[in-house]
Amino acid sequence: MNPGDRVRVEHADLIDEGVLMPTSDADHLVLKLDGGYNVGIDRAEADVDVLESDVYDIDEGEEGSDRSEIEFDDDLPTVALISTGGTIASTVDYRTGAVTAQFDAEDVLRAVPELAGRANYRGRVVADILSENMTPSIWQELAHAVKEEIEAGADGVVVMHGTDTMQYSAAMLSFMLDTPVPIVFTGSQRSADRPSSDNVMNAICSVEAAKSDAAELMVCMHGSPSDDWCALHRGTRVRKNHTSRRDAFETVGAAPMGRVDYETAKDGSDDGSGVTFDDDYRARSEATLSLNGDIETAVELVKPTPGMDPAAWDYLDGKAGIIVEGTGLGHVHTDLIPRLAELVEDGTVVGMTSQCIEGRVCDRVYDTGRDLLDAGVVECGDTLPGTAKTKLMWALENTAKPGDAMGRDLAGELTEESQPWT
Repeated sequence: MNPGDRVRVEHADLIDEGVLMPTSDADHLVLKLDGGYNVGIDRAEADVDVLESDVYDIDEGEEGSDRSEIEFDDDLPTVALISTGGTIASTVDYRTGAVTAQFDAEDVLRAVPELAGRANYRGRVVADILSENMTPSIWQELAHAVKEEIEAGADGVVVMHGTDTMQYSAAMLSFMLDTPVPIVFTGSQRSADRPSSDNVMNAICSVEAAKSDAAELMVCMHGSPSDDWCALHRGTRVRKNHTSRRDAFETVGAAPMGRVDYETAKDGSDDGSGVTFDDDYRARSEATLSLNGDIETAVELVKPTPGMDPAAWDYLDGKAGIIVEGTGLGHVHTDLIPRLAELVEDGTVVGMTSQCIEGRVCDRVYDTGRDLLDAGVVECGDTLPGTAKTKLMWALENTAKPGDAMGRDLAGELTEESQPWT
């Protein structure tokens, strides 16, 4: 028996039937029941009958390789699945009951058998981490992996990523890469052992988005609490706005650039089934592949609060860049302005964003703002604070005047003016 087989298991006077799942624990079987929950069963007590095997074929690839692929169909497009870990690529550790990032790319294919027949898949593992452990060096590895997969003929790329820091990774790769094919980040708010898991729908909709005509970097996640559609967010304008809702991700300051209707996507008969775009996008024919992957890591994002001691910012000495998540239109306590002026004088690029979710900074309205401009702080418009940090990390290594670059739109992160929308 192998993961993906449908089995009947007799154990402790009970009979369970479902799909055998991968597990990190050699002492237990993990069975996904028809109701959606996973159950762990002691192997020593289990009497197993395989009801259906070889549901789909997976070639494990060369031993020790970080790539894998399923059997190819010349009539299907090729989608590269790149795993970095996270809940969408996680399983329950039945020793502890905790959800841990254990899956490699093949495991994801086994966990979401509905992906079979939609595309030819190449699987690749860049990292096996929970996304709170993401680092700049992994961003660079991920960007190179995406480029290599596209060079090898992938018609689209799906990056499986933990949701906690997915907005940072999507923004960083938006600056690093110019792409001729869709690059789609996706994740899961709820793990696969829960009936309310969003992993299957997000994975299916992401693959369909990766088969579409949009040569853009997007984030594909639930667009509502129900299993009806996924939103396609521009990688530099998206933010996780809820800790646990399935529709936690939102485009800030605009509507999502597109959507994927799940009922249509499940059919999967056409390239990009169910995918529609409401915003302008760059088509496959309009882009060429390039990577500018150098980044400056000595950049910090800081958030001033009432009563903050200016000495708390002493650790910023010597940083190449700082993004300030200021209050309102882009303000800090006046006692902090001399500290920022010293940093600018020492060569640090200081950019100003806002703690507000909507709107843009404008330091020409109040005295505090004008003093910040006189101190050399640069305005970042309506760029999201996390996006601004990744942009400055990239701009310091790839532009002649990074301070000026923070005021220009480079990858859809900055609008000329904020507009009301519904």
